[in-house]
Amino acid sequence: MKSVRSPLVNVAIKAPTGIVGFDEITGGGLPRGRTTLLVGGPGSGKTILALQFLVHGAQHCKEPGIFVAFEETSKRILANAESFGWNLVELLRKKLFFMDAQPRPDLIQSGNFDLSGMLAALEVQIKDMGARRIVFDALDIVLALLPDPGAKRRELYRLHEWLVARELTGIITAKADGDETSSVSQQPFRSMLFMVDCAVILNHSVVRGVSQRNLRVQKYRGSSFDEDESPFLIGKSGFEVAVARTLGHVDSKASNERVSSGVKRLDTMLGGGYYRGASVLITGFAGTAKTTLSGAFAEAACRRGEHTMFVSFDSDGPEVIRNLASVGIRLDRYVKNGCLRMISARTIAGSADTYLVRIKTLAKEHRARCLVIDPVSTWANSGNDVTAHSVADRLIDWSKSDGTTVICTRLLDEMFSQTEGGSELQISTLADTWIHLSYLVQGGERNRGLSIIKSRGTAHSNQVRELLLSDTGVTLADTYTAGGEVLMGTLRWEKESAERFANEAAEVAGKLKGVKLDAEEADLRARVHSLQKELVAKQAEMAVLALSTESREKQLSSGRTRIRELRGADAAISGRK
Repeated sequence: MKSVRSPLVNVAIKAPTGIVGFDEITGGGLPRGRTTLLVGGPGSGKTILALQFLVHGAQHCKEPGIFVAFEETSKRILANAESFGWNLVELLRKKLFFMDAQPRPDLIQSGNFDLSGMLAALEVQIKDMGARRIVFDALDIVLALLPDPGAKRRELYRLHEWLVARELTGIITAKADGDETSSVSQQPFRSMLFMVDCAVILNHSVVRGVSQRNLRVQKYRGSSFDEDESPFLIGKSGFEVAVARTLGHVDSKASNERVSSGVKRLDTMLGGGYYRGASVLITGFAGTAKTTLSGAFAEAACRRGEHTMFVSFDSDGPEVIRNLASVGIRLDRYVKNGCLRMISARTIAGSADTYLVRIKTLAKEHRARCLVIDPVSTWANSGNDVTAHSVADRLIDWSKSDGTTVICTRLLDEMFSQTEGGSELQISTLADTWIHLSYLVQGGERNRGLSIIKSRGTAHSNQVRELLLSDTGVTLADTYTAGGEVLMGTLRWEKESAERFANEAAEVAGKLKGVKLDAEEADLRARVHSLQKELVAKQAEMAVLALSTESREKQLSSGRTRIRELRGADAAISGRK
């Protein structure tokens, strides 16, 4: 076979696939002008990924594409893809072309054959529509008709050189039986792995009865890529790959805004409420009011006019609304006005990644700023234990980047105390705020207690408070202790009553003492008034006495003066004689 020199193509230039997550792990998409091998077992999503790659190029990159079908007919492929909303009928007019190349069932092979005729026909179509992308779906169907491995390798080289010479961004899909990795290493795929510039392995398995889909980029020449397996989902809009935070990820902006928990006294314990965009974990045994606290938060969010979504894994939406109404939380009015959306997650089947992708899609549709997942512990039982923690990580990363405040509840096992019970999720290490609800049995009663285990970035109470539920709402009682033990229920009520009686007695005693002091003060004032009157009388008497004394002294002085005068006159008369 004549070798064709490959033109120099910059593999750093990527052809975006439009597949959420896949372009992130490949650094931008598939190598432009090069060939990618896509291998997977039945139902792994090879055809959907390849078709979505063509649709994105035609719709958003001005790159028309060709789909060569070796297994299913184009009519069936188009019918299967209708549910994704890609508007393929419109694209078929100018931007997409489907070629049916399935071998006939009654084909009787006589002699050798090659792909030259088909490639020549494709050459004409490429020039006519200016195609830049092409997919050869289920190439293994045709390769199986070739008589020996040498013939298969020859046609693979022919196809690869033809693609490279025309600088087409191509995808070749092939089926793998059993273990995908071992199947790829077998002929003729082994030769293909060395030829192509990019190889992607799709895996579809069942773990604990739950469907699990994973994708791994095995090679990518001239480019860095994420080498780990990434879960993916085939959803309403096609392929979606779940990716965790990668190096170079732009951190989300931290908000200082506070949002209410829906319980006033809990807001006080938290120093003002939850942070906007924070992740909150509420743990506890069954019946400790985890759903009730979540409902209070949802009601407070709706009261602020923020779109909120409540995802329940335990009950249907109407049941949750009815149950919460018994404690004064009225959600039905917000459902009616469209502010609150209730989702029964029991209708969602699949792995934890499936749950996450579906919830993200529904939250985006509802434009939710607040989200409740009750309980998130269900995810830990959904298939693969290895990926459970990464699902929680991606949930929190997504909520922070989107500015969504998330409340997650977790049901604890009765065998464990205030831990996550060895959960694979380990979401408590990731959550910003962790509230733990517990039971306290005292005096023949079982009462609910609330404590804040952690709340990052804010001062918070370290006290255990009794959580009180009534038909008027949810509140927290003050802390009462006796001998270092927290009192709840009847014991707390008795302690409150005793303190109230003591306060009342002290108040009465204070009032009596005040009356007595008032009487004594009045008596003293009367005595002082009487003494003041007596003093005035004495002062008047003294004044009269002083005047009388002064008058007598004047009279005596006047008499003495008169006497002296008279005595002086007598002396004068005596002298004249």
